[in-house]
Amino acid sequence: SLIRVRVVDGTIPHPVTGRFGAAKILLIPAVSGTGIIAGAAVRAVVEVAGVRNLLTKSFGTNNPINVVKATFDALSRLRTREEAAELRGVTLE
Repeated sequence: SLIRVRVVDGTIPHPVTGRFGAAKILLIPAVSGTGIIAGAAVRAVVEVAGVRNLLTKSFGTNNPINVVKATFDALSRLRTREEAAELRGVTLE
């Protein structure tokens, strides 16, 4: 059950939201040197995924299991510019 996490320059390519149950997680890319600004559950997941700079906000429940699953949902929704262009059928210049 591994997922591929898109990491660009140590952060995620775009802001993304993940949901699981009552947990909602907002992941926001950060500039180099920011570090991981997150709670313990989210921090553990994104550190293992190889993200070095990230801002997060958690809404709803603070149940760690649901927060981790919401984080996985958010990370699985990430797309690079090239993948988004391919899905839309356009070319990047």
